[in-house]
Amino acid sequence: MAEITIDETKLKELLKVAIIELLQEQKEEFSEILAETLEDILIKKAIQEGENSETVSQEQIFKILNKKL
Repeated sequence: MAEITIDETKLKELLKVAIIELLQEQKEEFSEILAETLEDILIKKAIQEGENSETVSQEQIFKILNKKL
């Protein structure tokens, strides 16, 4: 098998072009992956905030929810 030599600058440029083409051709799939990732990050953050917050009773939660209805 032949060995290919490429300089770092050219490799970076080729990778950039390949990534841009991939994103352009797969917009919908990329958008879904990005949305799921952001959702996971926000859920993780909400769980962490909940773990560090004061505990309230189920009754208190339903009182608040019923006021908003």
